[in-house]
Amino acid sequence: MTAENTPSQKRAAGTSFFALAGLMLLFAVVTFGVVALLMSIYERKHEARTPFVRVAEVDEVTTDPEPWGLNWPDQYDSYLLTVDSEESEYGGSEALTASKLEEHPWLKRLYAGYAFSIDYREARGHAYMLADQEVTKRVTERKQAGACLHCHASIIPTYRRLGLEEEGDKEVTAEVLAAEFNMPAVMAGFEKMSTMSYEDAHAELEKTPDGTPATEGNAHPVSCIDCHDPETMQIRVTRPGFINGIAALAKSDDPVVHLPSVNRWREGKRERDYDPNQDASRQEMRTFVCAQCHVEYYCANKETLFFPWGGGLKVEEIEKTYDEHKFPDGSDFYDYKHGETGAPVYKAQHPEFELWSQGIHARSGVSCSDCHMPYERKGAMKVSSHNVRSPMLSVNRSCQQCHNVNENELKYRVEGIQERTKALIDRAATAMTDMLDAIRDAKAAGATEEQLQPIYALQRKGMWRLDFISSENSKGFHASQESARILGESIDYCRQAEAMALKLRAPEAPESTAEVEEVKGITPDDKAPN
Repeated sequence: MTAENTPSQKRAAGTSFFALAGLMLLFAVVTFGVVALLMSIYERKHEARTPFVRVAEVDEVTTDPEPWGLNWPDQYDSYLLTVDSEESEYGGSEALTASKLEEHPWLKRLYAGYAFSIDYREARGHAYMLADQEVTKRVTERKQAGACLHCHASIIPTYRRLGLEEEGDKEVTAEVLAAEFNMPAVMAGFEKMSTMSYEDAHAELEKTPDGTPATEGNAHPVSCIDCHDPETMQIRVTRPGFINGIAALAKSDDPVVHLPSVNRWREGKRERDYDPNQDASRQEMRTFVCAQCHVEYYCANKETLFFPWGGGLKVEEIEKTYDEHKFPDGSDFYDYKHGETGAPVYKAQHPEFELWSQGIHARSGVSCSDCHMPYERKGAMKVSSHNVRSPMLSVNRSCQQCHNVNENELKYRVEGIQERTKALIDRAATAMTDMLDAIRDAKAAGATEEQLQPIYALQRKGMWRLDFISSENSKGFHASQESARILGESIDYCRQAEAMALKLRAPEAPESTAEVEEVKGITPDDKAPN
């Protein structure tokens, strides 16, 4: 017998149906979510296992960064951002091209007689480093050495071509240049270009293929190939100046506790020179790739470009190296003769690596890249930003990875160091200009060159130290106490020179007849105990 369902039974059946449907829908949603999550995890792991896909061939002649960008788009995109000009309060790797000479007129007197006295501007990002050099008055209105391109251009294939031609190869093709790095040929070409004028060296740069047939022959600023192996993408150093300089530093007795691989090499058999590409750790290389150019060096054409690290990295150790160095013709080393006094003096370049080496971050194992090229997350990958710039523009990623301090407090600390350094620079600059005035007056009063020689020596010491810190791009932050010490010495040397020059100018003072009161106790004699 079949009985019809009652209304309550019908409602119960309907409820069960909707409950079942809801349960099935929930199950489907959960299943979809789990599958999506698993697929995302799989894709991220796959990305991590395959950090790049080589869709374009690059090799040892590919100085054009664009083909590299097809394989490594995240790094290339951030490299392109170096055309931006956002700047921090004081210095950094990005700044507008304001004239430093107009902002700090004392620089014209510091560099009197040298090309920097006619054009000296704030630096810009890596994308501009060759173009800015090509148009500066220092190059267009004064003869400059081809060695300047050691750092401003992607130069290694040109060195290699010149080296191979020196060895007798009449026609060095793009295929030959692309085949291998060939360090001996690179070194030979580096030495040859160090004797060329800037115009001749630049012409050689234009002749060299850049790995891009459509734009073959174009010159490029520092590029991917300068810091990365095109086959493995491992970071490497390529600049001959750095390779020779770090080898000389390793042979010295300078305590470099912040460079453990150098210490290991010193304790080893020393059967070959220290080679950063073989001996350095990856963390050290994250500094060395920057130290290829952000250093002190000699780059005129009286001899081959060199980094003066054979006696150590401190300002007085570099000074001693220069003091003892002779040009190949046997004459004393100097960069230029000062235009106001005639004193032979040294010109500091931009000694970031040397000053960083004296600071707490170097002692703590923090590399240049940790702060200036901080990591950023791209999908499953952690990518080092190639928008090289001041850490003050990325405090979260550059500083707060180590410092558990809020962003405003970190900025306040950095700006405080830079403000104090700037104040000391201004005091040293005043001492320097007072010294120049005194020397000029002494010469006008008839002081002889023999009398002025010890004053010239003090002038060189004072100006070298002021230039060392004012040319360095961190405004003292890389090593604040060391910066203060160097500027204090600069002020002292300049004031010593000024005092000596004033004595030459002033007439001989008569002997003083003033009585010198003897030192007495605080308690009057009549009240003192017997």
